Amino acid sequence: MNHMDQTKLQTLKGFRDFLPQEARKRQYAIAKIVEVFEYYGFDPLETPTLEYQGVLLGKYGAEADKLVFKFEDEGGRKVALRYDQTVPVARVLAQYGQELPMPFKRYQIQSAFRAEKPQKGRFREFLQCDIDIVGANPPLPDAEILAVLFNVYQNLGVKNFKIKINDRKDLFALLAKAGVPKDKELRATQIIDKLDKAGDEKVRAMLSQATNPDVASSVLKLLSNNPTPSPELEAISGKAFKLGVPEDCLTFSPYLARGLDYYTGLIMEGVIDGYEGGSVFGGGRFDQLIGQLSGGKVDLPAVGVSIGIDRTVAALDSLKLLPESKTAAQVLVTIFDSELADASLALATTLRDNGLKVELYPSLSTKLDKQLKFADKKGIPFVLIIGAKEAQTKTATLKNMASGDQQTLPLDKLADVIKS
Repeated sequence: MNHMDQTKLQTLKGFRDFLPQEARKRQYAIAKIVEVFEYYGFDPLETPTLEYQGVLLGKYGAEADKLVFKFEDEGGRKVALRYDQTVPVARVLAQYGQELPMPFKRYQIQSAFRAEKPQKGRFREFLQCDIDIVGANPPLPDAEILAVLFNVYQNLGVKNFKIKINDRKDLFALLAKAGVPKDKELRATQIIDKLDKAGDEKVRAMLSQATNPDVASSVLKLLSNNPTPSPELEAISGKAFKLGVPEDCLTFSPYLARGLDYYTGLIMEGVIDGYEGGSVFGGGRFDQLIGQLSGGKVDLPAVGVSIGIDRTVAALDSLKLLPESKTAAQVLVTIFDSELADASLALATTLRDNGLKVELYPSLSTKLDKQLKFADKKGIPFVLIIGAKEAQTKTATLKNMASGDQQTLPLDKLADVIKS
């Protein structure tokens, strides 16, 4: 007896399956992104899914700490699922700092887990795609991150998008000027971060609750007085322009706050014109996190960004920038019958040797029309048939599934015809 729960088969709330067509879209986007990362000299890093709770907690802020998946393992250790990739990379640097070349440039593409209420665009497991430059101060590394982002979205075919930037130091100075107590600063930045979604009145109410109504009014008044970018932000932007980022792509956004505690300087977010699903990446400078994790033993400045694969793929999909193909296979080689099967096997092997992606129908006894229906359902563009006549004349019949046209060709001509 199968002891599986008798409930209907389904994924856990907030978790998803990606069937082949969806997974292909994601892999296409990831390959395009990694291509740009490697052009800029970033190397891959992978870290474990589980970390000690002590490594993760206390780095993100009280609100985010509640969303860390925490449990005890079989050995009684207090462990947690990775919440992001920034704290794990900080742990890696605190642990192996002496052995790694500095500055250290890495990219990391792995799942992150958050115990949040599943809703549109928010999941409990999602793929994060990060780059960081560790061990170098502004403006150059910060400008390079902006250039990488611009080129990533160019490489994906996105024409119109904006990188919003701000300086956390300026934001803290503004809060101090408005009378926000030091211990309420981070809470206030999290509230300000909701301005574009929640609007002035909700934010005013939340700020009043966190501080008092006078301070809340003062914060909103200072924010509406057109603050200007800090000299550091100006320097970063200037270098980003020299690295090929167009001036109209970068926009100074004094409201931008980013919800996490560890940012110390430049912060950034990306929005794609015509996509309503929210920001597609976010990041910034985090100069104290590695020192905090290593107990002050390894203190390294760092800047990085996390690209949201889900939202990026959704945006590319809505802008019709993803390949239409449902499958990798370019051609299906059919099996006419068990007598003639070996000729089909030899043909599949030859075509693969010629660099084609070939699916071989894996049965010796399936009727040909069923094999053609299979190719149609999978979206394979071409089908090859070797019947008795073809086997005698060392040819194969090539059928174009979209048009229905077919032609009989010598075996050595097939690869070129399919490729063209």
